[in-house]
Amino acid sequence: MRRLACSLAGIIALTVLLAAQTPAAPPAPADPARIEAVLETDLGSVIIRFFPDAAPKHVAQFLKLAGEGFFDGLTFFRVIPYGIIQAGDPLTRNPAARDRYGTGGLRQLKAEFNNHPCRRGALAAVLVPGDPDSAGSQFFICVTDQLQLNGQYTVFGQVAGGMAVVEKISTLPADARQLATERVAIRRVIIRTIPEPAYRGAPTERLQRCRAVIVTDVGEIELSFHPETAPEHVRQFLSLAAAGLYNGTDFHRVVPGFVIQGGFLSGRRPPVDETYGSWLQPLRAEFSDRPHDRGVLSMARGTDPDSAMDSFFICLARQTSLDGKYTVFGAVTRGLDVVDRIATMACDEQERPIQRVAIREIRVIEEMKP
Repeated sequence: MRRLACSLAGIIALTVLLAAQTPAAPPAPADPARIEAVLETDLGSVIIRFFPDAAPKHVAQFLKLAGEGFFDGLTFFRVIPYGIIQAGDPLTRNPAARDRYGTGGLRQLKAEFNNHPCRRGALAAVLVPGDPDSAGSQFFICVTDQLQLNGQYTVFGQVAGGMAVVEKISTLPADARQLATERVAIRRVIIRTIPEPAYRGAPTERLQRCRAVIVTDVGEIELSFHPETAPEHVRQFLSLAAAGLYNGTDFHRVVPGFVIQGGFLSGRRPPVDETYGSWLQPLRAEFSDRPHDRGVLSMARGTDPDSAMDSFFICLARQTSLDGKYTVFGAVTRGLDVVDRIATMACDEQERPIQRVAIREIRVIEEMKP
């Protein structure tokens, strides 16, 4: 385990001359709990979601400044490897002001200490040492759990995506004061509504109008769905497909005469962004009397009947052993020849095709309501 060389509380605390006190920000915009900020940095994007109920003024301040472009061009100036990264000082726009980094943009907000811990990914406000009511534009992100800071800083958000970028920033070369010697800037901050699954809560009537086309390296497979008996499985599949999350996955398992299996998001290239983590929740089984016939689309799962999530399989022949044990939620309506072509591909001992069969995309087609 990596240990920090010195107390983070002492490092975050600032001991230099500070900017004059300015008024607090106006209230946060409506529904800030449904808003996220995308920090586009020189090393990649970091997605932040907020805790407006716990720290409304801090959230409002951040959103106001982001909307004004305040953070654009500022740098992550203080870095502690796998500890914290710190940004938000307006002085960091000027490389010549390096000796004053950490002194700008403070004394604007009173403390809103809360029960959110300083765990991995936590977003918190920087303070002047000994003054809990001295927060402002500066913030830090915990790269790993820093629970010794709990209750001492206002935690007002959490990283929802891009922790790999946060970790990379934390390992930038730094001097003895933990000031980064390489500049990594926030290019811009985009404020947007948190993306939600496109088919979450969609009525059965709408789901019945949907079909999908799996575009693979060896051809297309068209699917229809059974929302009458497996509505949540259909909603999950269509939402993941519509968001492009299946793009870059593959048919990773082929068992001749049995099934071909694909859509396992953990094997996606590139990996699924962390922002979609909340979408990937296990589904309750929706077993029915629909048989596992040739061409049937069913959802894979673990030993727990309620563990299906993303990976699906297509039956190559009648499979009575699967009936009532896996959720049938659709069927192939075109492209069984493509399914058979995949089924004949040479595989290794783990039933994985030696030549990767990529799922380039899954197109969702929704017929217009008459």
